Amino acid sequence: AEITPRVIASFPEGVDVPVAKGDINAITTVDADGAKYVIASFHGDTNGLATIPVNDAIVKTIEGNPDLADHKLIFGLDANVYEKATPGKQQDVLEWGQSYLSHGQTSCWGDIPQPSNYTTFNARTYLQPQLNKACRSTEKRERGDVNPKDFIVFKKNDFDVVRTWKDNTGKRSYIEDMAFPTLNFPSDHGILATILDRKF
Repeated sequence: AEITPRVIASFPEGVDVPVAKGDINAITTVDADGAKYVIASFHGDTNGLATIPVNDAIVKTIEGNPDLADHKLIFGLDANVYEKATPGKQQDVLEWGQSYLSHGQTSCWGDIPQPSNYTTFNARTYLQPQLNKACRSTEKRERGDVNPKDFIVFKKNDFDVVRTWKDNTGKRSYIEDMAFPTLNFPSDHGILATILDRKF
C-alpha cells in the first residue's frame, strides 16, 4: 500500500521542504518470509536541502504509526549531497551522514559516507542552451558535478550489508574519473546496488 501522503504529512508545520510532486514514493510490502517493509525512494532537489527533512519525515511516519512499527525501512535516494557543499545553499555529505546516524540508521556505504565516493561525474559542454553551466573539457573535473549523491539507507539493527557496488558502464563496473553519461551509459548518475542480509 502506498504511504507517500503520510510521509508528506509528516513534514514540519510551516517549513517549506523543496519537494515536487513525484519526488517521493513510499510503500509497504511483505516478503516471502512474512517480514514487513517500508520501501521508499526519493529524488532530491538540486541542492539536497530536502534530503534530511524527507528522511526525518519517513522515520517520523514509521515511528508515529502503530501499523508501521514492525516494518523495516529500505530507502533508496538521489540525496543530491555534496563533497564540498556551499554552506547554507547545498547539503554537505558528512552532515547528511550524521543526520541518518542520529536516527539509528546507516547506509550501504557505512555509517560515515566517504566524500570522494562519487556516483556522479558530469559536466555540460557548450553544445546546449544553458551556457552559464558550460565548461571546457579541461575543466570538467573542477567545474562538473562530481559528487557522492546516491545512497541506500536502513536501520543499523535491521540489516547487514553483504555487498555494495556502483556501475557507470552498464556492465556492473564503475570506472572512476570517467565523465558520464556516455553513448553506452545514458544516465548522469551511476547505478547503485546493495545486497542486505536481514537480521532476525
